[in-house]
Amino acid sequence: MKKILIIEDDKFLRELIVRKLLGQGFEIAQAIDGEEGVKKAEEEKPDLVLLDLILPGIDGFEVLQQIKSKSSLIKVPVIILSNLGQEEDIEKGFKLGAVDYLIKAHFTPGEIIEKIEKYLK
Repeated sequence: MKKILIIEDDKFLRELIVRKLLGQGFEIAQAIDGEEGVKKAEEEKPDLVLLDLILPGIDGFEVLQQIKSKSSLIKVPVIILSNLGQEEDIEKGFKLGAVDYLIKAHFTPGEIIEKIEKYLK
């Protein structure tokens, strides 16, 4: 069973995605801020990370940098799911190692699940 780590401070969105993923048979780990996200990534060794950028504490870019700096996590695909849609934010996300960048307003939970499944194949 594939494990997904969701690092998202928006409770409503996080719970919506968790329900969808559980329904698809995924195992879920959750974090609501950047520090917890990095810690959970190290502990849980997820198969994929779904990462918000605007988080309490350290932001998503810093989380991504820390995850990608760890040899045990460097190969874990990270999908950014954010409201930040500026070109420079998107470029920075890819430069830091994200495999995809989804703007929250443009994707339904179903489409987010499709993206996750694509990167787990």
